[in-house]
Amino acid sequence: MEPVIHFGPEQVVLLNTIMAIMIFGVSVTLKPADFTRVIKKPKAPLTGLFAQFILLPAMTCGLTWLLDVDPAMAMGMMLVAACPGGTFSNIMTFLARGNTAVSVSMTAVSSATAAVLTPFNFALYSSLNPNTLPLLKTIAMDPVRLAILFFCVLVIPLVLGMLFGHRWPAQALKTERPFRIFSILTLFSFVVIAVGQNIETLMTYMGLLVALVVGHNALALLLGYLSARFAQLNTQDTRAITLEVGIQNSGLALAILFTFFPTQTSMMVVAALWGVWHLVSGGLLALFWNRKVLCEDCFVR
Repeated sequence: MEPVIHFGPEQVVLLNTIMAIMIFGVSVTLKPADFTRVIKKPKAPLTGLFAQFILLPAMTCGLTWLLDVDPAMAMGMMLVAACPGGTFSNIMTFLARGNTAVSVSMTAVSSATAAVLTPFNFALYSSLNPNTLPLLKTIAMDPVRLAILFFCVLVIPLVLGMLFGHRWPAQALKTERPFRIFSILTLFSFVVIAVGQNIETLMTYMGLLVALVVGHNALALLLGYLSARFAQLNTQDTRAITLEVGIQNSGLALAILFTFFPTQTSMMVVAALWGVWHLVSGGLLALFWNRKVLCEDCFVR
């Protein structure tokens, strides 16, 4: 697979700016309570964060090694696994009649800690897999630039969004929906760019790529579900954790790839397909749980 993507500095800055706007938009309704809730009622969110930042990256590393997945594709999967939860999980948890407070708390904490945990997990597990280690050594990833990227597109917009929501709560509620629509359109724009620039690779390896992404996402959803069940959490918390672990911030993964690995074709396509598929799988699961609850209500009556 030959690298085919070539982005100029202006395009990279534009993409990262759009990513920062997305994070700002979905942060305007966050409150300090969303963070302190983890301390006051830690069992459910900590169970989910354990599954998201420890189990998922570790299992991804082990399975890509066991299945001898192409190194570039494996690293794309590891990058997605190392990213925080996606904000769309909050909407899907609401639709699934899960515990939205747990979902929001996990999203808030995972986004805030991603500046450290995402690059750490990506570098750690890519180095532990002997198949991906040689490729990792060829990739130049300046830790200072990476830290700056995370603070500019994740931490600073998150803080500014919360401050905006605190200072102007009425305006924040009005802007939440437009920002979420903007986020969806932007995510699909990222996907179109990545897929469009890699159409030959996508066509050549379509079956394998789809199988890897669908299987990887199923693993994430399953890990979230089993972790919640193992912790003996209730149904609402289980649904929130399942969707939170299964909906990763693939937009952030693409922003990292556009900035640091613009020639890694397979990594970008994996992240792009994840950006589409996790919305499909998460949405279908949320609708299934929504209808299941309605049927149970009808039966009780």
